[in-house]
Amino acid sequence: MGSLVPFQDLNLQLETTNFTSSPIPTPRIFPMIEPKLEPLDEYTQADLQTTPFFSNPSPNFNNSGSSSAFTPTQQLRTSDSIPPEIPPGFEETYVYSEFKRISDQYKEAFAGRMQHFGDVEVFEHLHSHVEVVEDPDSHAIVSVNNDTQASEIVIARKRYPQRSSELVRVTDLKPEDQRYHRDAVRRTRMLFDSLRILSNNQHLGPHRRRRGDLRACKILREHGLWMHRDKRIVGAIPGVLIGDVFFFRMELCVVGLHGQSQAGIDYVPASQSSIGEPIATSVIVSGGYEDNQDGGDVIIHAGQGGQDKHTRQCVHQKLECGNLALERSMHYGVEVRVIRVFKYEGSGNASGDVYVYDGLYRIVEYCFDIGKAGFGVYKFKLVRIENQEEMGSAILRFAQNLRIRPLVARPTGYVSLDISRKKENVPVFLFNDIDDNHDPVYFDYLVKTVYPPFVYQNVGSGNGCECIDGCGDNCFCAMRNGGQFSYDNNGILLRGKPLVFECGPHCLCPPTCQNRVSQKGLRNRFEVFRSRETGWGVRTLDLIQAGSFIFEFTGVVLTREQAQIFTMNGDSLVYPSRFPKRWAEWGDLSQIYPNYVRSAYPSIPPLDFAMDVSRMRNLACYIRYSSSPNAMVQPMLYDHNHVSFPHLMLFAMENIPPLKEISIDYGVADEWTGKLGHLRLTNLYSS
Repeated sequence: MGSLVPFQDLNLQLETTNFTSSPIPTPRIFPMIEPKLEPLDEYTQADLQTTPFFSNPSPNFNNSGSSSAFTPTQQLRTSDSIPPEIPPGFEETYVYSEFKRISDQYKEAFAGRMQHFGDVEVFEHLHSHVEVVEDPDSHAIVSVNNDTQASEIVIARKRYPQRSSELVRVTDLKPEDQRYHRDAVRRTRMLFDSLRILSNNQHLGPHRRRRGDLRACKILREHGLWMHRDKRIVGAIPGVLIGDVFFFRMELCVVGLHGQSQAGIDYVPASQSSIGEPIATSVIVSGGYEDNQDGGDVIIHAGQGGQDKHTRQCVHQKLECGNLALERSMHYGVEVRVIRVFKYEGSGNASGDVYVYDGLYRIVEYCFDIGKAGFGVYKFKLVRIENQEEMGSAILRFAQNLRIRPLVARPTGYVSLDISRKKENVPVFLFNDIDDNHDPVYFDYLVKTVYPPFVYQNVGSGNGCECIDGCGDNCFCAMRNGGQFSYDNNGILLRGKPLVFECGPHCLCPPTCQNRVSQKGLRNRFEVFRSRETGWGVRTLDLIQAGSFIFEFTGVVLTREQAQIFTMNGDSLVYPSRFPKRWAEWGDLSQIYPNYVRSAYPSIPPLDFAMDVSRMRNLACYIRYSSSPNAMVQPMLYDHNHVSFPHLMLFAMENIPPLKEISIDYGVADEWTGKLGHLRLTNLYSS
């Protein structure tokens, strides 16, 4: 599938602009500012020694109690740091107390730094001796002793194999290869999201909060599920498309797009490089450096290093590490991937940042210049390679304007600014700049599915929960879901099931209940659009996070007998029984846990009904078919208890960026539907 081109064939020398490096200026006098160190490489951290980091400063005495070379007083008095008021004989006590004070500060800073990078865990412990204990998984427990009862245990995390130093470029991918790699990335990202969401939902006590993205990343790494660890790919990552959006930085590491958890420049160190020189492979462009200039296709990217904790430049940068790697990539003509940090309201992150892949750039020149803070900064000019897809960050900006001022952003092409006629919470646009087909405006917009009257028989106030103060563990609806709710606090679906019960109109819980998600209608903006290749389609104008509710697939429900009569007239019917069980893929952890069994409760009988969409429908009827869809159908009940007639709710199976088309899998015809006549709504099943 495709070709792997080794690094030796990458020496496509680029004609670069001549430049003159600015001389390093004479340093001025500034107040002493401690620079912020660049994060350690992940594998350098993993190779930390597991011997005790600290020990007592006791001289080596012989059996007679005297030092083999000199007395302690003579040794200690050679230091000018001992205050003269310290009387003779107490020098060792003073020096040891000073050593302990400095050592404690160093331990706290060092252990805290290592814990921050996820390589060690530090625990307070009452101990009186030093010991090193190794476990079968190559963990080491190190007790740091001092003459007090309080000490610490530092647990070094499991070591992982080093990333490959072999540089390759993937070329000549056939369409079937592209689909294979795209599906592999899709499955990996879905597994990451499932682990992250479930980790966030675990009860960890009132004083501890776990970051699900870090937990998911760690689990995938332990199971060898990080992608492209056997080779370092130069250029595009197979299966990752320009415009793909990531909510969490650790996900970039998982799919192989950017291998550094904190540093903005990913590169092969000289010690691992086959040519003995560092080579940069990807760059994250953000507002972290005040000297960055982002013009879209042209970027002036400031090098790394020399910043304090407030991201202010405080010392001169050096041509080393990532800076040297960028210079070497320029020398050899090696392109780099660019990932931009984009501020997006409602991203779900505390910072509001998302990461969008914007394609490949070449480094055409660099120089050493005085930055805004008065210190020397390396500046690299990156130019986007031509004939690529439109930048994802540009699409995000355009979508923001489109949501606010659609007729200004796109003056022509809009047929209607709301085909729902204010029935939805937000307007549904209709866009067609291809032909004069305006069919969607002529249908009655149906917000919720219409069921036969018998479905609501025996439904009353006693059929819901009685959680007046809010639903908890003993909620009746939670019990019907298997003992827990199906959503997290942000309304993200935890796990796909054969059927999900939501609290409904017969429940006594408030409207803000966590278990009321899909029944509230649209939360995002969408537009129905016309395409020359596939006819009608639906695309989002908002960024939809994986696991989020999209909208309901609505229609007028018909029994089998009614459906057979309607099809004699050629009316348009949708058959829920044809939808494959894509919900089983969401939350599937079989790759992590061999004994994993997908959810089979609550179960429902085969869906033996059809939905008529010939006269009343919503935007779901215009969704395009895909064998690798980004949305799934999740059966749902909330307003009645007839399990044979669930609502068909659509949820996102992956992050769906703005202006990305929504797609689902309509399945194949069964014995019943296969005998029916040709449907008028042919675009429903077009590939």
